Amino acid sequence: MAEQERMIEAVLFATSEPITLRDLAARMPHGCDPAEAMVYLRKRYEGRGVQVVRVGDGYAMRTAADLGFLMQHETVEIRKLSRAAIETLAIIAYHQPVTRAEIEEIRGVSVSRGTVDQLLEMEWIRFGRRKMTPGRPVTFVVTQGFLDHFGLENARDLPGLKELRSAGLLESRAPLGDAPVPGDGGIDEETNEGQSELFED
Repeated sequence: MAEQERMIEAVLFATSEPITLRDLAARMPHGCDPAEAMVYLRKRYEGRGVQVVRVGDGYAMRTAADLGFLMQHETVEIRKLSRAAIETLAIIAYHQPVTRAEIEEIRGVSVSRGTVDQLLEMEWIRFGRRKMTPGRPVTFVVTQGFLDHFGLENARDLPGLKELRSAGLLESRAPLGDAPVPGDGGIDEETNEGQSELFED
């Protein structure tokens, strides 16, 4: 098992993008069990400056969250989004899979093609399955790249409204929508500067 851990460690170290257990199994010798080896490898990296984290369906080596400040000069990336793009991204993240019509219903205004194209080009959203409704509209979901950028294992790890407010990222204002948001009893489709801080990096 130790040798399998070494193999996985080598692959993760050399790969910038998260890699799935299936891809690891395809690279490793026949008979290896990457899933079991990954459990031991992650335990071995617990508490260290670099950790093995799960991102969507894949795994990657990342700097420990509490040491991120040490990397700020190396990882600063200006990625400004328009207000429309921020709102659209937030809606997709919290309501996925969601159609363009549903996004527009929540926002109360139409969504331009340019806004969606920008998020697609950034690879923060992708096309999901088509809905089994008249017209078979395509849905949108966030990508593994989005999860990786914000240090999330999956979309369920997105902060709830109470957490955002306690962190000072949202002001307490009256809700503008009524769909559920993870971590809170209701929604609020807030579009203040605090939300911009959450989605701008």
